[in-house]
Amino acid sequence: MKDYGTLSQAINKLKLEEGYEHDFNLLDEHLEIKSEKEKFAAHEFDVDKVLRFEGMSNPDDNSILYAITTESGRKGILVDGYGISSGQLSEEMSKKLDLKENRPIK
Repeated sequence: MKDYGTLSQAINKLKLEEGYEHDFNLLDEHLEIKSEKEKFAAHEFDVDKVLRFEGMSNPDDNSILYAITTESGRKGILVDGYGISSGQLSEEMSKKLDLKENRPIK
């Protein structure tokens, strides 16, 4: 398993070494690349990697980094606080980003 180091190091490695060039924003029913004005529903992307980072001294510093590829070939990252809050997301999006869905955590 590849060591990605810290969250910022992982972001740099994914962007510079693995081609995940876009930054995704998470909205209720889709992801978006705001700069490109593109939106992707849950069925239009795959989560390639999930990296979990835990704060050394403060549990509020926990975060999850998703490496994502869309059906159209756009590769990017999504950074979220520790755990997707299903209260505001569509059920389909919650399931897509759920860490328990047989997805290995790196």
